[in-house]
Amino acid sequence: MKMIDRLHLLREYVELLKNYGLVAETNLTEELLDKKVNYVSYNSQDVRYDTLFICKGAHFTVDYLLSALEEGAFAYISEVKYDKEAPDAPYIIVNNMRKTIALAADLFYNQVWKRITITGITGTKGKSTTTYFMRFILDEYLRAQKKPLSAVISGIDNYDGVINEESHLTTPEALDLHRHFDNAVKSGIEFLTMEVSSQALKYDRTMGVTFDVGCFLNIGIDHISGVEHPDFEDYLKSKMILFSQCKTACINLESDYAKMALEAADGKAQRVLTFGLRPEADIYGYDVEPGRKGISFRVKCDSFDEEFRIGMTGLFNVQNALAAIAVSYALNIPLEYVKAGLKKARVSGRMEIYTSRSGNLDVIVDYAHNQMSFQSLFESTRKEYPGKKISIVFGCPGKKAFGRRKELGELAGKYADKVFITEEDAGEEPVMKISEEIAGYVKPFDCQCQIIVDREEAIRQAIETADDNTVVLITGKGRETRQKRGTQYIDTPSDVEYVEKFLAEK
Repeated sequence: MKMIDRLHLLREYVELLKNYGLVAETNLTEELLDKKVNYVSYNSQDVRYDTLFICKGAHFTVDYLLSALEEGAFAYISEVKYDKEAPDAPYIIVNNMRKTIALAADLFYNQVWKRITITGITGTKGKSTTTYFMRFILDEYLRAQKKPLSAVISGIDNYDGVINEESHLTTPEALDLHRHFDNAVKSGIEFLTMEVSSQALKYDRTMGVTFDVGCFLNIGIDHISGVEHPDFEDYLKSKMILFSQCKTACINLESDYAKMALEAADGKAQRVLTFGLRPEADIYGYDVEPGRKGISFRVKCDSFDEEFRIGMTGLFNVQNALAAIAVSYALNIPLEYVKAGLKKARVSGRMEIYTSRSGNLDVIVDYAHNQMSFQSLFESTRKEYPGKKISIVFGCPGKKAFGRRKELGELAGKYADKVFITEEDAGEEPVMKISEEIAGYVKPFDCQCQIIVDREEAIRQAIETADDNTVVLITGKGRETRQKRGTQYIDTPSDVEYVEKFLAEK
């Protein structure tokens, strides 16, 4: 694949931003406009010679700009003019930083996304699982051709052929996103699967990118707050943006608002495929048979009627598997690799079941963290462990998705017999404050409720106090190895490590 690695003049950035009506003011000379931009960055610790520096972020201070200028930045983009602190610095003042970053990233990386096949997956729950199902399917296909394995960008981790890291954002900021695309292409990778959050769509992180396939899984009430979506209508509208950015749209017919998704895709996507457990779906799943170690089901479409199997429990995962089958169909992945990939697929920290040495106690580790995923997890647990009591360990993040505290608290109170509320990326908000809010919604229900701020101790007590007629759910963090405390991510053992440790003592 021929690579395009061309640097652009500063003039090209300014003209592009002006074409979108984003430039409010600039003091650039003709000489500067004809200077090549060697790098674009918003990280003052990642600056090279002749960098175009972007001033952004809730915690941005002018010290970051001054540091960047000292390290080699020759101009800055900002919504605020720093003429007193940096009076001699060339600047471009803009009126919309998010759109500006997306456009600058797209130009700097020369629309590298056009040289890789990208699938974008959105939904309130199931994005990570579906993304991993696709990763396993594509890797089976690529491995058979002795080609580099696929790239993935998810809420769990990111892999692009160069970077392999634990993730902190479902969808990275635009500059980071295009860097992942660039790394993947330079690594010879042909396919990339990524989660696309409502925040990424609303705030233009994916602006300008056209997905080869865009997949809509479902939608429920989540991310409603003053810093995310002011109401459900805004959340729904943001999800629908995906269909204006994809060639093929895959839509879950069983989702609430599936009709709206179909209408949003009509006339925008070149092709629409539906999937679900309804006979009218293009990719129709039926004869679902759950087991302790996986689920089998049949799928019928215009070109096959075959049995599939996933090696994961949780009946809701059938919907995610159908989504992956629909995406694979759209990408023309041969059926043998779809079957093999789904059968082998495992998602780190997702519906991982651990059993005590006696074989009498099961502990399930899952990333469930919102109303839809909690509801599905509880309902699936009741079906797969009939008559058993449920204990759950969970928390809620700080300064976002405030509605979860009520939603998860009420669901835990309704379904669980014991509730242990603990730390879960509290960030700049006190853990005890968050926990007490959640507990207030649990307490009206007939169940035991404890706040144990230390996550390790909460998991220990949940396992230690569980009898043979109990299944324990550890939710929210999965295999993540960091907790957000303040503005920093602090290294910690994962929930899986805690569970394995305490089950060994059970």
